[in-house]
Amino acid sequence: MSSIRGSIEIARPPEIVFDTVADQTNEIRYNAGMTDSVKLTDGPLGVGTTFQSTMGRSRAVLPMITEYTAYERPRRLASRSTMSGAVAEGEVRCDPIPGGTRFSWDWQISVSGAGRFAGPLIGFIGRRRERQIWAGLKQMLEEDAP
Repeated sequence: MSSIRGSIEIARPPEIVFDTVADQTNEIRYNAGMTDSVKLTDGPLGVGTTFQSTMGRSRAVLPMITEYTAYERPRRLASRSTMSGAVAEGEVRCDPIPGGTRFSWDWQISVSGAGRFAGPLIGFIGRRRERQIWAGLKQMLEEDAP
């Protein structure tokens, strides 16, 4: 199992950051690795909301199903994502700070099969990739600020 944790400061209110992240269909706008995201469940966002997304392009496509396991607007969103050979569980938090939000993430990645021996590598790549994703969110939200 690998842990992936980090945080970034975003100069936007927690409600805006939370709402943008909670609607996973927005992620294709700030995550260059995500090519598609569709909400599978009806109704408002909340516990049990499920999305199907696709990471990667051409031959390296990775479909993923994400289900929200906690939904505490505007502070905490927890989820479980399943993909071929791996499960990611954890949460993101939006804590108010002067001038915006401290956005933090905390994921536990479990890999099955032969990939389970690559734990340290998965952790290293995952930490770098998560930082890129959330830097993209920061850039998008701060550029869209009124």
